Amino acid sequence: MDLATFNALPAAEAASAVRPCADIGAWVDDVVAGRPYRCRDSLLLHAMRAAADWTGDDVDAALAHHPRIGERATGDSVEARLSRGEQPTAAEATAARIAAGNVAYEERFGRIFLVRAAGRTAEEILANLTERLANDPATEALVTAEQLRQIALLRLEALVEPDEVDPAAEPDGADR
Repeated sequence: MDLATFNALPAAEAASAVRPCADIGAWVDDVVAGRPYRCRDSLLLHAMRAAADWTGDDVDAALAHHPRIGERATGDSVEARLSRGEQPTAAEATAARIAAGNVAYEERFGRIFLVRAAGRTAEEILANLTERLANDPATEALVTAEQLRQIALLRLEALVEPDEVDPAAEPDGADR
C-alpha cells in the first residue's frame, strides 16, 4: 500500500497491517500512533527506534509466529506467506544440517533459531547458526533481538510502497 493509505487507515486496520512484521503489541501500537508519516523513511526510522527497546519477553512472544529456519511455514496467515517468501531452498544435506542445528540451538537457548533469511543462502544461514551456537545466552539474546528487528523492518519496508519522487520538488541544481 502507499504511505497515504497507511496513514489514513483506522488504527485497528493499521495495526493489523503492521502486526505481521513483528507481533509485539507495544511496537505495533507505537508505529501506528506515530502516524501520519511524511515519507516511508520516517516510518522506518520511527519503527527502528521503537524496536530498540524490545525485551526478551517481547522477542519470545514474537518468535511464536516464526517457523523454524529451514521449515516451510504452513497456513494462510500473512506471517506464513512472508516467511515462505523469505527462506531460501536448501540442498538436502544442508537442510539436514540446519535441522540438526535447530535442535542443538533449541536445547542450548530454549527458543527457536531466528535469522534474517531474506537475501541469504541456505549455506550462509547454516554458517550463521553454527557460529551462534558458540554464543553465551546473553549475547545470543541480543543477536536474536537484532535479527527480529531486521526482519520486522524489511517486512514493514515491503508493506509500504516507496515514495514517489516528484521531479518538480527536487532542489535547484539537482541532477536530472
